[in-house]
Amino acid sequence: MAYLPELEPTNRTALAGAGKGTPMLRVVEEREEAKGEVRSAPDEVALEGAQRMVAEALEVEVEAYLERHRKARDDDGRALVVRNGHARERRVTVGSGTLAVRAPRVNDQRVVDGERQRFTSEILPPYLRRSKAVSEVLPVLYLRGLSTGDFREGLAALLGESASGLSPSAITRLTNSWQEEYRAWRTRPLAERDYVYVWADGVHFNVRLEDERLAALVVIGARPDGTKEVVALEDGYRESTESWLSLLRDLKARGMRAPVVAVGDGALGFWNAVREVFPETREQRCWVHKTANVLNKLPKSQQSKAKRALQEIWMAETKKDALAAFDAFVETWGVKYDKAVACLIKDRDALLAFYDFPGEHWKHLRTTNVIESSFATVRHRTVRSKGCLSNKTALAMIFKLAEAAEKSWRRLDGANQLPKVILGVKFTDGIEVVRSQAQAVAA
Repeated sequence: MAYLPELEPTNRTALAGAGKGTPMLRVVEEREEAKGEVRSAPDEVALEGAQRMVAEALEVEVEAYLERHRKARDDDGRALVVRNGHARERRVTVGSGTLAVRAPRVNDQRVVDGERQRFTSEILPPYLRRSKAVSEVLPVLYLRGLSTGDFREGLAALLGESASGLSPSAITRLTNSWQEEYRAWRTRPLAERDYVYVWADGVHFNVRLEDERLAALVVIGARPDGTKEVVALEDGYRESTESWLSLLRDLKARGMRAPVVAVGDGALGFWNAVREVFPETREQRCWVHKTANVLNKLPKSQQSKAKRALQEIWMAETKKDALAAFDAFVETWGVKYDKAVACLIKDRDALLAFYDFPGEHWKHLRTTNVIESSFATVRHRTVRSKGCLSNKTALAMIFKLAEAAEKSWRRLDGANQLPKVILGVKFTDGIEVVRSQAQAVAA
């Protein structure tokens, strides 16, 4: 259940006592059969479990609040913080369906700094009508091309016919708020946020935009603590230099400093823009894209063998061994398949840049899989349909999906090495170069 805080030891004790003389939240169980809805046994169990969980959690929260302020007394020794029955029934849509609840109320008569105190539930905030989990479902439905009038039908299939608080006007207000969130996010200041590594790519979505697919320019960054986050998400025209220049210039204008390494495929538009905006940033080409490009220039009969030879380059333990494998590939295929070899040679240095960084980071730096995997779920959820969205609306919906997906992203391996990378500590073949004291003094 969204908003459910971690229970402190005193809260767990209160929870254990719930049901044994402790007034419980009154949950109104509706019989949907009377309305013609048929729920499966697992659905009923899930709904009943959710009702019990909400009931117990709210009671625990109130008991904890009363316990914290039990010493608050008036001049006559009467408690200033006491129970005050239950609020009127509210319908709240959660992942398992819609609950009808009557939350416990608290009468808090304390006055602090001239202001009357008030109990506010963090589990069930005032006016909450749906959980965050349900809100994350809505952009998925929107991107599938459903009109606002179709939302209720789609949500009924997910949550049951009793889905509440989701009228067409409510959906319109919600989608408008997402667009406002996206506008605020894409203009946020970046001076206080450093990114050690960034990955950039053009991601194509099957969202129908006046008979064209949406191409989004995506930048994901790794922060000094190893966490990853979306840095930029913008509409792009065929990943052109102008589109990338506009994006990177905007990031720099908002205070973003040059990342140490940028990872991307061979699209010239991005690299031309990086060299102009962040010339000090090291370039690392994506080996997955490069392998695919090289193999496309070879006959199928040679592709399996060539793929293994390419793997021997980027899987080598040292840069010296990688260069030897690189030269072997050129010698083996250079005579008959000069275009394949030329495709590989042109990015030689950028393909092997990762050897100058911590070994724990190699698997992250060799590919743009950070973007591919992160946006896979988002792309799978944006299928072509009858609806037609504006670019701004589609980007706002994708932003909301990415925001939800971001919560599950793993930190980079070897996060403790990132501060060293920022400071410019030298690494050779993935191992930190430790200088002698005399060398350090001379430097």
